[in-house]
Amino acid sequence: MGLRHTESGRPLPLPNPTTQPFFDAAREHRLALQRCPRDGFFYYPRSRCPHCLGDDWAWETCSGEGEVHSFTIDRVGHVPALREYAPFAIAIVELANGPRITARLVDVSVDDVAIGMPVEPAFEDVDGITLVHFRPRA
Repeated sequence: MGLRHTESGRPLPLPNPTTQPFFDAAREHRLALQRCPRDGFFYYPRSRCPHCLGDDWAWETCSGEGEVHSFTIDRVGHVPALREYAPFAIAIVELANGPRITARLVDVSVDDVAIGMPVEPAFEDVDGITLVHFRPRA
């Protein structure tokens, strides 16, 4: 995935033909992932299943529910345009459907983030693209 930036310098993804269905679903506030008929869901978007290398996968909506597998806290905003969000947590979320996805955690204090914390997708519309974050699940 390439990057583009907002006027303030905030990095935004630049979808390509392989990733566009992911972002199209996100725009509808759905989490869609590729699913191989043999190996199940996988992430990040790619042209072949990372396990069997098959190309007969399909895009499917999944719940996006999962739990924090690992995380880090950015306390200073290493990307200057993200300083206004600091401190913030970036997590590796292990989805109930299997794959892991890296995303920013929102709607939670960094002091409350913990391994195993149940999360669900949260969507943010920015400059014509929808970003996928995660927030604590109620």
